[in-house]
Formats: sequence, C-alpha cells, structure tokens
Amino acid sequence: MRTSLATLLLWGAGSVASVVCAKSCSYGDDPQIIAHTGEPVGTEKMYNGVNLYISKPECKDPKVGVLYLTDVFGIQLAENKLLADSFARAGFLVVAPDMFDGKPAPLDFDTPGFNATEFTLRHGPNATDPILATAVAYLQTTGVEKIAATGYCYGGRYTFRVLAGTGVDVGFAAHPSLLEDPEILAITGPISVAAAETDVMMPPERRPQMEALLVDAAQPYQFSLYGGTSHGFGVRGNVSDPQEKFGKEGAFYQAVRWFNVWAGGAL
Repeated sequence: MRTSLATLLLWGAGSVASVVCAKSCSYGDDPQIIAHTGEPVGTEKMYNGVNLYISKPECKDPKVGVLYLTDVFGIQLAENKLLADSFARAGFLVVAPDMFDGKPAPLDFDTPGFNATEFTLRHGPNATDPILATAVAYLQTTGVEKIAATGYCYGGRYTFRVLAGTGVDVGFAAHPSLLEDPEILAITGPISVAAAETDVMMPPERRPQMEALLVDAAQPYQFSLYGGTSHGFGVRGNVSDPQEKFGKEGAFYQAVRWFNVWAGGAL
C-alpha cells in the first residue's frame, strides 16, 4: 500500500502513544522525540565478540526490541546513534551492532586508501549475517516479546535478510542498497520501505519493480516515496532543508508507527 503525504503529516502532528511500554511514550508534539543534534545517550557493550550500541527507553519492561542496522558509516556516526536514541524515546529497546568491526567507511569515499568496492566485498552477507545473528540473540535475552529491524542504505538490505525467519518479526528499510530480488521475496513478516526521490541505488524504474516484488512476497507492506530527498536522507538528511527534514522525520515516524501496529498491537 502507499502512504500519502497527508497521512504522514497526521502521524507527526499529534501526540500518539507508543504501545510497546507500560509507560506512555509519545511522539509528534514532543520536539525531543527525534534528535538531529546533541550527545548520544546510549552505551556500548561487547556480546559474544560483537560491539553493540544499546539505547534504552524510559518506560519499564519494553515489549519490542529494535535491531538498528546502520549505513556504511556505522555506529561510529553520531547521526546513527542519535536516531537509535530516538527510537528508544519512542518506547523501544534499541540494539545497533557494529557491522564493520570498528572500521566503517569514511564520510568521504575519496579518502586516500579507501576502496569502496573492496569495502563492499569485505562486508557482504557472509561476514554480516553472523554479526546480526549475534545481535538478535542478545535481544532475545532481554525479555522483549517481538523484534523489529530498521535499516538504512547498506543496513536496509539487511532488514530484508533478517526478516526471513531469523527471529525478527517486522522490518523497515530506508533507501536500501544492493538489495536483490530473492531477498525481497524471502521475507516472512511485514515490511515498510521509505524511498528517496533521487537515488542511484534505487532509480525511478526500480521502484515499481520493487513494489511488484513486495506484492509477490505476500506479506503486509508499505512503500513511501519522499519528494525532494536523496539517498541517505533517513539518517543524514539536511535538516536545514524543509523537504529533507520532513523526509527524515517522516521516515522515522513511518517506522515507529509500523512497529507499533505490527509488533506491538494496533494504535
């Protein structure tokens, strides 16, 4: 199904209570629910050889955990930690694994010594899937009843991969990259996608193909296109630009509502 701009505006306009915690965690009219700047508030922990960035909600006994899958800039990027913290403020227990063993891609791909092709090959599914399995295993020790995955760019592909019978119940992906058709068809739970208007990894002709594959996957789905945005907007959108700020925040609210409906019960 498609989501209209008006619907997303309504999501962000009023106070909507998250159903994932006993204490009410609201978003929309709270200017601090999604943080674009500031200091991250989570902590890091080693679990079975994987470094995890963990951000906890204020409410007690969260029922839904969120597996936060970063872009190639990793948990070392402040914007990733801040967005993980924002999900925690929405009432979720958030775990973001270090998918690159402390060596994420530099912000400038032209940095001397960095080879994007080699980086991508080094961090393919054979290397990444076990890291995510460890993070899921950690979430399963915390007492949460459901696990949601939210992924961005590189991590967006892995939202689909973990939503294929690995213990993850629902997924969200913003501007996923390198996503293959069989990975879309393999999902076993509801999936929501936020697409950028300008994205070499998902050009306009790819979008209807992806929607057709989502239909064939026979799982509840949502596909939303954000005008005036480019690849990476879900994490690194320019919040001084009204359209990009709306896109970044709209994608966040889209994920929160999707998780509340499909992992925590209808709002």
